[in-house]
Amino acid sequence: MREIEVASFVPAKLLPQMADAADVVRHAITLPGLTVMALVPNRKGAQAALEAGVHKLTMPVSASVAHSPMCARRRPEMVEEVRAISELRRAIARQVKLEAGISTAFGCTLQGLVPEDDVIRLAAQCIEAGVDESGLSDTVGYANPAQVRRLFKRLRAELGVHAGAAHMHNTRGLGIANCLAAWDEGVRTFDASLGGCGGCGGCPYVPGASGNAVTEDLVFMFEAMGVRTGIDIQKLIAARAPLMAGLPGEPVYGMTPEAGLPKGFVQETIARV
Repeated sequence: MREIEVASFVPAKLLPQMADAADVVRHAITLPGLTVMALVPNRKGAQAALEAGVHKLTMPVSASVAHSPMCARRRPEMVEEVRAISELRRAIARQVKLEAGISTAFGCTLQGLVPEDDVIRLAAQCIEAGVDESGLSDTVGYANPAQVRRLFKRLRAELGVHAGAAHMHNTRGLGIANCLAAWDEGVRTFDASLGGCGGCGGCPYVPGASGNAVTEDLVFMFEAMGVRTGIDIQKLIAARAPLMAGLPGEPVYGMTPEAGLPKGFVQETIARV
């Protein structure tokens, strides 16, 4: 893997499992060839992440006024927080990249429908505020492939090269299908989690959410299509073992690891792309 979101710099009183985020980052940056990314909800989190040495920041900005961890603020205030983080990284770590993930872009468990115009407008405002790219997140697993195609087409038309990643959840079994729909619209960066364990599951602001699309299934889909990912799928599947050992009793998902690779499936020589 060339880029991993290794931690979230969020208040430990809300998510105590993230209290050692700085320690995780300091270890991760010792791994050669890896872009180390961390999620930050605000300027304080960004400051801590930058001090720990991250290479990239990702900030969730909710299109739903009912959902965001910053839900006490109105949308203009959220954009100003993005601007403050952008100015901070320019001042102390100009080389660090910054992305904004427009969360609940496809719907919200608290608000319901989220107007697509609001989503695109917010993404454009984040770019204007100084982020390098802005992607779309199906935080609660409401999206369907037709919706994903439509919204990413609009995003790319609005932002051009600044249009960012697809962050899809598998809450209703459509995570992989939605990634393929985003690929069809030109998206080339995808958030996924080993064993489906990452994402917003357990987040107090996302009731009922499951993990992201399963990395193993996503890599297999692309490799089976002839799309080279640069990821060795055999080693990727093998990485489930230490994950399961470290999280005993935690459910681990993924169809490809359970079924095995198809007979005759041979992955071409792994090369970074």
